[in-house]
Amino acid sequence: MRCGWLRWVLVALVAWYSADPPSAHGQPLTPATGVPVDLELVLEVDISRSMDPDEQALQRAGYVAAFRDPEVLRAIRSGPIGRIAVTYMEWAGTGLQRVVLPWTLVEDAASGERVARVLAAAPFDAQRRTSISDALLYSAALFTNSGFAGNRKVIDISGDGPNNQGMAVLHARDRVLDQGIIINGLPIMLKQRWPSGFFDVTDLDIYYEDCVIGGFGAFIVTIVDPDEFVSAIRRKLVLEIASTAPRLIPAQASGPLEPTDCLAGEKLWQMWMQGME
Repeated sequence: MRCGWLRWVLVALVAWYSADPPSAHGQPLTPATGVPVDLELVLEVDISRSMDPDEQALQRAGYVAAFRDPEVLRAIRSGPIGRIAVTYMEWAGTGLQRVVLPWTLVEDAASGERVARVLAAAPFDAQRRTSISDALLYSAALFTNSGFAGNRKVIDISGDGPNNQGMAVLHARDRVLDQGIIINGLPIMLKQRWPSGFFDVTDLDIYYEDCVIGGFGAFIVTIVDPDEFVSAIRRKLVLEIASTAPRLIPAQASGPLEPTDCLAGEKLWQMWMQGME
């Protein structure tokens, strides 16, 4: 498995260096500033084993389609600078992250197509456990040497379950927010239409709202049907690039709201381990 990851890293680096170098656009690249962009965006994609192969394929296809979509490209060009920087990484348990697309400049259809082709060519993988906290900290570190200077820094994390390994997710989230990074979420709730697995939580969208996302204008877009992958990912990218959170109309609560348990995933894992003894 790890050999496959190494081969893919080499392929991704070749694809990245074949693209236009950042300094080719008339902006001097320096360690202090980097290339100016409207947005530095980390796309953080869940590949834990709770994501079945069909769900992984739909998720990847959504991102491939998005970077070819005229609406997404218009949103990119509509910014003050008219370009963004993006990197795409996949994550599962603690220490299980891989960068599929290194930091890449996107400013037109040609650069969007380069991103789409790299993502479409990447092999699929699946790893054990779910560490949202480790994924957030890993992604935050990617901004340090991105080579870009974004007006905004955003992590866009997708996932179909709660944190069940590593640092408590609230602590990791706060460490990321302290760096001025915004965290948006894409909770995938397909399994709520069928019998849930042992490690699933009900109301994953609320878990993401209360325990995962944060920062100015942070928001989630949920996916509850397989047919929504392409449209939801496109909509979310447009909102992130345009820095426009969706308009939310809160439901009328029938009584006091129960506090969200941000350690629900860890407790479920502990219960399962105790049952194995």
